[in-house]
Amino acid sequence: MATLTEARRLVVKIGSALLVDREAGLKTGWLKGLAADVAAMRGRGTDVILVSSGSIALGRRVLDLPAGALSLEQQQAAAAVGQIRLARAYEEALAPHGITAGQVLMTLEDTENRRRYLNARAAFAQMLNFGIVPIVNENDTVATDEIRFGDNDRLAAQIAVTVGADQLVLLSDVDGFYDSNPQTNPDAHHFEIIDRITPRIEAMAGEGTSGLSKGGMKTKLLAAKTATAGGCAMVITLGATERPLTALAEGARATWFTPQLDPQQARKRWIAAMKPRGEIVIDAGAARALASGKSLLPAGVTGVSGRFGRGDPVAVLGPDGAMLACGLTRYTAEEAAKIKGHRSSDIEEVLGYSGRAALIHRDDMAV
Repeated sequence: MATLTEARRLVVKIGSALLVDREAGLKTGWLKGLAADVAAMRGRGTDVILVSSGSIALGRRVLDLPAGALSLEQQQAAAAVGQIRLARAYEEALAPHGITAGQVLMTLEDTENRRRYLNARAAFAQMLNFGIVPIVNENDTVATDEIRFGDNDRLAAQIAVTVGADQLVLLSDVDGFYDSNPQTNPDAHHFEIIDRITPRIEAMAGEGTSGLSKGGMKTKLLAAKTATAGGCAMVITLGATERPLTALAEGARATWFTPQLDPQQARKRWIAAMKPRGEIVIDAGAARALASGKSLLPAGVTGVSGRFGRGDPVAVLGPDGAMLACGLTRYTAEEAAKIKGHRSSDIEEVLGYSGRAALIHRDDMAV
């Protein structure tokens, strides 16, 4: 079973009910405790990304909207107002620990479109390299039903897969997964570890009861399926304590969902299963670089064929025509043809605009 102290890259999901009180508003004391936990995790060398609800709940208080369901337009307006306050709250909570917060707003389209997915992955990587803690939320101001995740449990799982996280924590109003609702059944059985999400497990899932959060246990199981398929362990634990991550690290009751692969293996398998939309031929030097785990740079490319866009899978062929790898390209076929054989430092001059140094990054390639 995974333990929180082992995490190399951690995604933590925070629900509205944990962060916002209906009457009192933002729970600043709880947020300060979470910030201290984040600082402690980073002190152990762990990258941390927070996926936080709360913008609509904060915004509706400012706009004095009535209790009950809001229309899509009302949610969008509330999110626009509340997101400013949410970002400021995290900035102020993390600043005393010397941590810079960064805001990332996403929609479902950003993870389903391969080009946007690669752009998001690169942006997260750079933010983490700078020591930034990204604060992610669904872009409720512009998202319509067609491009919404609908809950931040699944958004958090998708972010975990996108950034190659090895652990995902869902801070919840319950301390794990039960075979029935523990709030109504005192004899409900708690699961410490779930190795596989079976139809029987799915049948046990109930709905959320907080009134502020949208994600019930069914959405958490969907999140677990996404995370574990991407090589990420997921845990559901009680979030209402003042130091929830510390409590989890010290053995607080929780349910862990175990992955079958590590994040890199899962990602490589996913890329290898894709059908290439084009071919890139490389020289012997580039072939040796790939074999040693390096990215593919334009300088080593000798030929480009096929019609492909940014984020599309392409086959990488050696000088003898043998397939060496499959990867997600960061350039279109037309761009790749123009920059082949050139140094990365020459890309802006050749294309007329700046681009990424690698044609295919090693993390986006199955060799």
